[in-house]
Amino acid sequence: MGIFVFLPLVLPLTALPVAHLAEAHLHPRSATRLLSILGAALALCSTLCLMLLVVVGTAQLPGNPLPDGWSDPEVRAAVPYDEVAGKAAIGALAVVGVSCGGLLRRHFHVRQEAHRALAGLPDSPVAVLPDTRVYAYALPGGPRTRARDTAGRVVVSKAMLACLDTRERRALIAHERAHLVARHHRHLLAAQLAARANPLLLPLRDAVAYSAERWADEDAALAVGDRRVVARAVGKAALVSIGEPPATLLGFAAPGPVPRRVAALLGPVPPERGWPPAFTAVGLAVWTAAAGTAASALSSVNAAIALFIVLTAATPL
Repeated sequence: MGIFVFLPLVLPLTALPVAHLAEAHLHPRSATRLLSILGAALALCSTLCLMLLVVVGTAQLPGNPLPDGWSDPEVRAAVPYDEVAGKAAIGALAVVGVSCGGLLRRHFHVRQEAHRALAGLPDSPVAVLPDTRVYAYALPGGPRTRARDTAGRVVVSKAMLACLDTRERRALIAHERAHLVARHHRHLLAAQLAARANPLLLPLRDAVAYSAERWADEDAALAVGDRRVVARAVGKAALVSIGEPPATLLGFAAPGPVPRRVAALLGPVPPERGWPPAFTAVGLAVWTAAAGTAASALSSVNAAIALFIVLTAATPL
């Protein structure tokens, strides 16, 4: 095991360059998917690292629940022993568990409350609420959603519709429908959980949130047929909106810097390409992040296998 068990805790640093470059140089669809996968993989390896440190660091502590054979002197000589790291890992793993559990609980609670708020309204893809507050968001379908609309519903207030003209309303609805069809809430939730597991992944969380909004902007522009209409709708919605929807719901005017979204919509259509050329800034950043993710996964697997072999040799499971 050695120092390799600690590598997954710091290797998320290799993904920081791509978090800043992908959203500017890749198509939003590619950026969202790439950053979500990188964040999830690095977070899983980081969490596994903490679990291994808990086992290694506490195997020698009196009163630990592990088999007595795991504290054998030969095992202690074969497995790196660091009581301080083990105790710290216990606290860190507990914080990760509580933080991720709280996020998931809030996520599903907000969705349930939003579904309850729509009770009694006509069963249509777009739910218009008679509210004086200005908002619009995509509400993913729940387990009781009817089969014909499993993706979810677009929720918008009358106050929001009153601020937009007919074409801008079409852009708003198309934007929110794009969130639902592409299941952007899953990408966002994965990025949020990854950031809770390892704070070094916070830039990836923000980049995923922005790229998902840009992805929906581009899909809305295709549906409406005019990028300027979508840009105008995004800008007007941001100006009149009195608040952002909860972090578990993707809203029209947030998250992400609205001026950057408007500027992107007023610029050329982003290129539809897969893996960027290697000898470019974004290409090098992607390859660096991929190498860091691969190294993190190999380190985690190597440490887990080494620990399993040593401990099973000392005490058959």
